[in-house]
Amino acid sequence: MEIRNCLETDADQILALYEAARNLQTQRQMVVWPFFEKSFVEKEIREQRQWKIVDEDTIACNWAITFEDKEIWEEKDQGDAIYIHRICTNPTRRGNRYIEAIVAWARAYASQMGKQFVRLDTLGNNTKLIEHYTSAGFEFLGIVELANTATLPLHYQTEPDCCLFEINTLVEKPL
Repeated sequence: MEIRNCLETDADQILALYEAARNLQTQRQMVVWPFFEKSFVEKEIREQRQWKIVDEDTIACNWAITFEDKEIWEEKDQGDAIYIHRICTNPTRRGNRYIEAIVAWARAYASQMGKQFVRLDTLGNNTKLIEHYTSAGFEFLGIVELANTATLPLHYQTEPDCCLFEINTLVEKPL
């Protein structure tokens, strides 16, 4: 298993993973991600903000990062965090707890970039995802109602409840 930046040649595979995620979200009656344009994914790849876990020559999991997220994190966004978005697991690889590898990578990457926090969010009061992220080391900060969603993807505009999670990289990971 290896974590690497995505390549532009990965864009179609990433879009297929997003489609599989949307299907699972629909099946589980969760907030469903919108369709993302290939050009959007390719831009993130060029900016080196799309990452992947490669396991046995397969993209097992991928995610995107940003270095600011003011619409969601508002005044907490002080340029001191990396923000993880769209964690997406290959349907043939579900259940492997790739979140643990992502957390280890994110802690190291944030430290390397001089950032104190790793943050992520999820929409809706999804108790299974809350448990999943907290079991991987994220602190659940609570549910907030987003106020500035006009520039965010559509699913943020249609679901008012947003769960916020954070890891402080200056605090040792509990055993």
